[in-house]
Amino acid sequence: MRWSEFLIPTTKETPKDATAPSHKLMLRTGLVRQLAAGIYSYLPLGYRSLRKIERIVREEMNRAGGIELHMPVLQPIEIWEQTGRTAAMGDVLLRLGGPEGDWRTQTVLGPTHEEVITDISRAYLNSYKQLPVNLYQIQVKFRGEARPKSGVLRTREFLMKDAYSFHADIESLDEGYQKMYDAYCRIFSRCGLPYVAVEAESGAIGGDASHEFMVLTDAGEDLVALSENNDYAANTERATCAPIPQDESEMKPVEEVHTPDQKTIDEVTAFLGTKPEQMIKTLIYVETSKNQNDKTSKNQNVKKSKPVVVLVRGDHEVNDNKLNRVAEASLELADDQTIKQLTGADVGFAGPHSLKDSHRLIVDQAVAVLRNGATGANKTDYHVNNLNPVRDFPLTGDHVTVGDVRTVTDNDASPTGSGSTIRLRKAIEVGHVFKLGSKYSEAMKATYLDPNGKARPLIMGCYGIGLNRIMASAIEAHHDDNGILWPMSIAPFEVLIVALDPRDENVMATAGKLHDELEAAGLDVLFDDRDERAGFKFKDADLIGVPLRITIGRKSLADGVVELKARDSESLEKLAPEAVKDKAVTFVRSGLEKLMP
Repeated sequence: MRWSEFLIPTTKETPKDATAPSHKLMLRTGLVRQLAAGIYSYLPLGYRSLRKIERIVREEMNRAGGIELHMPVLQPIEIWEQTGRTAAMGDVLLRLGGPEGDWRTQTVLGPTHEEVITDISRAYLNSYKQLPVNLYQIQVKFRGEARPKSGVLRTREFLMKDAYSFHADIESLDEGYQKMYDAYCRIFSRCGLPYVAVEAESGAIGGDASHEFMVLTDAGEDLVALSENNDYAANTERATCAPIPQDESEMKPVEEVHTPDQKTIDEVTAFLGTKPEQMIKTLIYVETSKNQNDKTSKNQNVKKSKPVVVLVRGDHEVNDNKLNRVAEASLELADDQTIKQLTGADVGFAGPHSLKDSHRLIVDQAVAVLRNGATGANKTDYHVNNLNPVRDFPLTGDHVTVGDVRTVTDNDASPTGSGSTIRLRKAIEVGHVFKLGSKYSEAMKATYLDPNGKARPLIMGCYGIGLNRIMASAIEAHHDDNGILWPMSIAPFEVLIVALDPRDENVMATAGKLHDELEAAGLDVLFDDRDERAGFKFKDADLIGVPLRITIGRKSLADGVVELKARDSESLEKLAPEAVKDKAVTFVRSGLEKLMP
């Protein structure tokens, strides 16, 4: 491919609204062009890379026993109502507009395809003899992202590989899940991603077990907890840590302190002369019930009367996922009126003692071992010092639960017992695997007949990969100040031939001959035949990041050589023109082999 006949609109300027390195470089190299917020066109260079990623994903899915199909983006909202996910997805689920009663008002753009694939399974997977089976597609998804950002890392339209496995029992699901887990490891290795697999929350997809595949980078929106000795890895939405030891300090008498207008942790600790880790945050929640069949409103919550009091240390944050699991309910923060009714005080002065009404109490483990803590006095403009578990508020009883309901922090200890310190890192999620169980099959009545002729719900797994994110993550992981350093397997071109003197017949003949020979050998070759200055061409070469550059100029040919330079190296190698082909082929094939797991 000749550069002059291709479309590679590079630019020197860094886009003003781009912050993530991948976003900046994808725009500067002409990989993509933004059409609207969260909506991108993939230009020829970017599309070549995307198709290579797609090919790797397809090869490894087929190798793992997946069967490819294609499902529609347009989906009837009826099947989403069958699973109750119209409320769970909220505004992420994009609905078509139209006159009342029009077909469009009963149609959504698919953000995922669990409902559609379950509809297929209930129609055709009727016997245990057909199981297990794994069906996958590579398809466009649409999601109502309120704040798309970081280029293609968070968009409203994206390309996804989603797979769904169907099983007769949990043992078969476990086997299928491991096959997908292993396939994902091969995919990300082949794409050159420095990934880490972490325990994860299932979120709106559901299920009882899942793992995310993460690429560590400051451009990521997820936080992962990694132990320094690599014996533990989890998304902070799910991560746990070793219990904090009991504080053996002597208990002091409770002391009430007048703290006018001091409500926040920072204000109160400064006023009392204490530290956030000695504070007890007393948070009031209520249980919610979501009316998922109400078509006129979204996420309508019906509050139950009994409040739930949750205690965490002042330097810790409540983890909503962990809290809901411990509570075995869906909880949300109470309104000011509920808090005032329970505590008898304004918001900001709640404490776990002397509460007026009956309530449920959930105590985080770190609070349960605290001594002489400070908290609200259930009295406006007052706090108390030296509050102690057991003596001043219960840790046992029918309505009391002690558990892990907080988000882990830097310097917590690994829950494995090794004593290794946890560090929090930003990361990009590039893949997610779930054990769904029978969540969707039961809701949509997708059953099979077992060997005894009894109808049983299909057991499901779900496995997703963001192809656009693979590209962006590879750039995040492999770039320098000059541009992209593509992994060989997903580079738009593997070899770049730069003709320094395009008006010289010998230069162009040599470059053209080498271009044709390398293409005939199966390599992806870009021939920079533009009539531009050498420095300009070299800048573009580094920017677009082709792994191997071959430079051919009048002076070097006069010396009987051409120059070879790897994008990730500063050294040059000079070879006779007739030796370049074999050297380039070996370089490319070696680069591909290094990425094979």
